Order: sequence, then C-alpha cells, then structure tokens
Amino acid sequence: MAEQKRDYYEVLGVDKNADDAALKKAYRVLAKKYHPDANPGDKEAEAKFKEASEAYAVLSDPEKRRQYDQFGHAAFEGGGAGGYDFSGMDFSDIFGGFGDIFGDLFGGGFGGTRSRSAGNGPMKGANIRTSVRLTFEEAVFGCKKEIELTIQETCTKCKGSGAKPGTSPETCSTCGGRGQVVRTRQSMLGMVRSTEVCPDCHGSGKIIREKCPDCAGKGYIPIRKKYNVDIPAGIDNGQAVNLPGLGDPGINGGPRGDVRVECIVARHEKFQRDGFDIYSVVPISFAVAALGGPVFVDTVDGKVVYDVKPGTQTDTRVRLKGKGVPSWRNKDVRGNHYVTLVVQTPDKLSNEAKEALKRFDELTGDSLNEVEKAGAGTSSGTDPKKGRKKWKL
Repeated sequence: MAEQKRDYYEVLGVDKNADDAALKKAYRVLAKKYHPDANPGDKEAEAKFKEASEAYAVLSDPEKRRQYDQFGHAAFEGGGAGGYDFSGMDFSDIFGGFGDIFGDLFGGGFGGTRSRSAGNGPMKGANIRTSVRLTFEEAVFGCKKEIELTIQETCTKCKGSGAKPGTSPETCSTCGGRGQVVRTRQSMLGMVRSTEVCPDCHGSGKIIREKCPDCAGKGYIPIRKKYNVDIPAGIDNGQAVNLPGLGDPGINGGPRGDVRVECIVARHEKFQRDGFDIYSVVPISFAVAALGGPVFVDTVDGKVVYDVKPGTQTDTRVRLKGKGVPSWRNKDVRGNHYVTLVVQTPDKLSNEAKEALKRFDELTGDSLNEVEKAGAGTSSGTDPKKGRKKWKL
C-alpha cells in the first residue's frame, strides 16, 4: 500500500488562503533547511526537500492549485482529474521558474537564471566588524572613541590591478570573461543546471599571469589606520555605529563596505537601564519614612534632592521625570529615573534608643509588641492570658 501523501498546505506550513508571497517565503525556509547540498547523505532531508518542492510546484501554479483544491492529490495521479504525475517529473522545470530563491540561498541560479551575487559585475566590499567598550555614563551622554583597524588600501605599485608593472591581466579563458560557469548535474530531482562563480578567476573575469610583488596579485595591501568614532548619546549595549565606506574594497569597481562598531556598555554599580529609563534603589530611615523629609538621590546628572512624603512605605517607587537616558533619535527627549525607596530597619540600637522606640510604640498605639503587652514573661511555653502555645525561634 502506497504511503499517503501529506496535505501540500501542511507541508509548507501555510494557510489555504496563503498568497504567492507567503508560499514563496515558506518554501524558501524549507528549501534552505533540507536542500541536499546542505545535507549530504541525509535521505530524510532529501525526502523532505522533494516533498516541499512538489508542494510548491503545485501551489505556486494557479491552475494546478485550483485542481488540487478541488480534487486533492487525486488530481495528479494517473487517471485522476488533472492527469499530473510527479513520478517522472524533471524538477529543473520548477527551478527555472524561481531561480531567484536558490540564488539567494546557495549562491547559484537554477534553470539558467543568473545569480545576482555571481559574475564579474561591481559588488560592494565586505563589512568590517569591531567593538568599543563604554562606561555607563559614556553610553548615556555620548562620547568620542578612537579605533584602530587593519584595512585594505590600493597597492601603489600596481595601482590596484594586481599585475606586475609592465603587464596586464588577461581575459579568463574558462569563463570567457563572464566570471561565471554553468554546471549541469544529475540529481534525485532530475537534471539541474547551476550557475557558479568561475573557479579560475573567482568571478573577476581576469587572470593575472605575473602578479605584483608588493600585493601578490590582490591589488590591495593591508595597513593599520585609526578613526575617531562619534558615539551618539543614548546608545545601548549591543547597538552599533555604522561608518560607511570604510570597510573592505569592492569587487570590480564596486564601493567599499562599511565598518560596524558594536558598543559594549559596562554595568553600573547603582543604576540599571531599561530602554531610555534608569532604575535605582535609595535607602531611607524609618524616621524620614514616617515624618517625611529630603533625601539625596544619585542620578546620571549628579545628586538631586527628593522630598519624601510622610508615611512612605518601603518599596515605594517614585519618578524623577527627565532624568533618564537621552533618546538617540532626539537628544532633547529623555527617559525617566525611577527610584525605589527602601525603609531601613536599624540592627544596632542603644538602650536609650530602645526605650525611645518602646515609648513611640505606646504613643502611636500600633501595638507592635502584643506578646509583651499580654504579659507573657517567658521566651517559650504557654501564654497564661491567651492559653496559646508559643515557640522559641
């Protein structure tokens, strides 16, 4: 008995009302994950790739999709409504219809489609990544940092050609100067054509017979160079500053890449940051909490005075408006600083202070020590007034 096929929509993981863009996106993910070239020798991955390709071939074709929606898999079985048989199908027909998907995934086109990343056309150079370390305050208010990088500069001897002075690069005979070669191979999906970067000229279309002695034919030489980087106020840990045009040289006349400077922000001993807001904890005495009064609060702008309201409870959170982190989008806009007020209980008291607290307890009538008022004179045993059991802790 033949194995029952899964629903094509289920295979791609899309809704039955999915549009062409959703189908293409879903197939792109599966094709990248299960492509045989990415999973050599994995039969299960090959099967899933073929299953996804089959599903996309049907659902991306309006007429086949209509037949499938009406008759299901029977539409493509021998003698079925559509008479469409996948068993002998050459999947290169499918690839020819959406080679841009595979061009993006694997660097080559299918069915004769030219890959955008291959060939000897101008290409932007690679980006260079580096990092700088910032203090909490430097990230909040911005600063200037100096970085030193190894970059590639045009060789002065060959003026970037890579060829020994007095000689010139020759047109590559393998690709005819196109920078690409077309390969045809037999796969489980039929005959597949792929466009690849020429292995001899590496996509440049040129062969250098006599290389420049200074740059070894590369056309560029590495040098160390320093740059000043403006770190904007409000930048957060992990964010990066982009320096356009300072990266690696482009290919075949393409522009240079960029330099990406990642910011690593140190932790602060008192402050915590969440977006553009700052959080901290400030201890206050019991007297200040009960009576109210001024306390000093540390902020990134320095110390400020905050008037605590009488009767403030521990863990009360107050807001200092505009004392947070400036927005890097608009330096005139700042977050807030939120302060948690924590009432401190003294753990060392003089006898005089103890008597004062007892007197305070009696005056306020808060009955903070009900046990003593009830007349229990022992540290363990039974309360003679209440008949309740007490335990020594």
